[in-house]
Amino acid sequence: MNNQSSNDTLSRYVQIDKWIFEVKSVRAIRVDDFGKPYSAIANFSLNGDSAYIDGLLTREDDDFTREDYQTFVKMTQQLGLKNVSFDRFKQQRKVSDTVKVPAMNCTKPELKLVKA
Repeated sequence: MNNQSSNDTLSRYVQIDKWIFEVKSVRAIRVDDFGKPYSAIANFSLNGDSAYIDGLLTREDDDFTREDYQTFVKMTQQLGLKNVSFDRFKQQRKVSDTVKVPAMNCTKPELKLVKA
């Protein structure tokens, strides 16, 4: 499978003849090789510079990991998104959350020493 570097951007618009096709949703599956059984799935609905993650499901005893989260961040950066919203269950209650997507190649702020 073709892997893009994290510096590449994904176009959300494709023009063919007199038509422009806009990507409005993305289906993500966690799998080593396309066509094999997958261990997780998520759907992204895109609207402007925001996305809503709908239906993130993992197989039983197969958690959504920090590595998975970082992969989602890379994908949302490549799509030029600024915010991602999602719902999750916390202590058996549905909680809605929105996170800001960090800018691509985001570096830590430079610290400056100041005389007091």
